[in-house]
Amino acid sequence: MKRFIKGLTGAVATAALATTGAVQAQEDDTITFGLLQDFTAVYTFLTNEYNQGQQDYLTLINQEGGIDGHTFEAIVRDHGNEPQRGLEAYNRAREEGAVLMDFLSTPVSRAVVPRVLEDEVVLITPLHGRGDASDGETFPYVFPMMATYWSQAAVLANYIEEHEGGLEGKRIAHVYIDSPFGREPVPILEELAERKGFELETFAYPSPGNEQSSTWSEVRRFRPDFVTIWGAGGGQPVSVQTAIRNGISPDQILSVVWMAETDARQIGEQAAEGLKRFEAVATGTDHPIIQRIQDKVIDEGLGAGDAENVGTTYYNIGVATMAVSVEAARLALEEYGAPLTGEKLRDGFHMIEDYDAEGMMPPLTFSEEDHQGGGYGRVSEWNGEEWEPVTDWFAAYQDIVWEEIEESAAGFREGN
Repeated sequence: MKRFIKGLTGAVATAALATTGAVQAQEDDTITFGLLQDFTAVYTFLTNEYNQGQQDYLTLINQEGGIDGHTFEAIVRDHGNEPQRGLEAYNRAREEGAVLMDFLSTPVSRAVVPRVLEDEVVLITPLHGRGDASDGETFPYVFPMMATYWSQAAVLANYIEEHEGGLEGKRIAHVYIDSPFGREPVPILEELAERKGFELETFAYPSPGNEQSSTWSEVRRFRPDFVTIWGAGGGQPVSVQTAIRNGISPDQILSVVWMAETDARQIGEQAAEGLKRFEAVATGTDHPIIQRIQDKVIDEGLGAGDAENVGTTYYNIGVATMAVSVEAARLALEEYGAPLTGEKLRDGFHMIEDYDAEGMMPPLTFSEEDHQGGGYGRVSEWNGEEWEPVTDWFAAYQDIVWEEIEESAAGFREGN
C-alpha cells in the first residue's frame, strides 16, 4: 500500500489513503479513486477544503472497516488546471488502477471526457464540467452528480417567484464573470423571462473579477429588483461589495453555489446579512457523517488538512462527493462482486435512489438517462454569522433545463 500523506505541500503532491482501520486489506481488495485536481492555479479558493473533505471521508470508511472488506485509497495530484497535465495525470492514475476520477476543473474535465468514455472509467464532475453530461445515454461514464449551473439558475429564479412576490414585472440583472461558466445560465434565464414576464439584463465583468466598478455602475442604472451573481473565488465578495456601494442591498442578491463563509466574512459579517446563495450540500458540523469524521478521523490525527476546515461549505461538498461515490461502489460490489471495474461502478451509480448522505444533501436518484440526480438544491441566507437554509431541497423548471441538456448533448454527439 502507498503511504498516507496528510495534506498537500509543494506545487505537485501525491497522497494516498492507507488502510488505517480495523481492516488491513490486501492490494487486490483496495478500491482506488483518482482525485487529480487544481491546487496551484485557478481553483485554489476551494480545492484544499474540497479535497480534504474527500480524503477524510474515505479515511472514515476505512476506519469503519471498509466496504465488505474493501478499503479505499486516493491518488491525489495537481494538474494546475492544464488539460495536458490533466490527461497525463489521468493516464498515470488509470495505470495505477483508479476506477473513478475527479478533476475539479472544467477545462481538464472537458478534455478528458472522450478518454473516459472510451476507457470506461467513471468521471464525476460535481459543480463543474459539462452540464450536458447529465444526459447519461450520451455520456454513460460521466456523472455531474449535483445540480448543474442551469439547474442552479432555475432554483434561484423559482425562489424569487415563490418567496419574493413573483417574477412577473420584475427587473433581474445577471452579473457574471466573462467566461463560459458565467454565461452558462443565460439561456435558462432568457427562457424564464419570456415565460414568466420579467425583464432580464446581463452584465459581464472581466476575469479574474478584482475590478467590477464599471459593470456595477451599469447595473445601478438598470435599477434591478434582484441580481444573480455568477463568479467564483475572489470575484464573489468583490461583486457584493461593489453592489452595496452602488445602492444594491445584499437581500437583493442571489449567488451561484460558489459563495462560502470566507466570502461573507470578507464582505463583512454584518454587511453581508441577507445575501442568498444556491446550496448543494448542507454546511456545518451538525450532521452524522461530519460528526463521525470528527470522532474517528480528525480527533485521531488522521485528517488530510486543517481541522478548522471541517464543516465548511467546500469541505462538506467534498465529503458528499465521496459519500455518493462510495455508495455507488457498495451497491456495485453487492450486485456484481469484486473486482470493482468502471463498468460495475457506473451501474452502481444507476442503482442509487433517494440517497441523501444521512441528510447532508438532497435525495439523489440516478438512472441510465439522468446523471445529474434530479437537479435539486436549496437557498440559504447569510444571517450575520452563518449560512441558514431558507427553503427545503427542491428542483425547478427541469423541463427547461433538460431542453438545454439535450440540445447541448446532441451537439456533442454530432461532433464525435
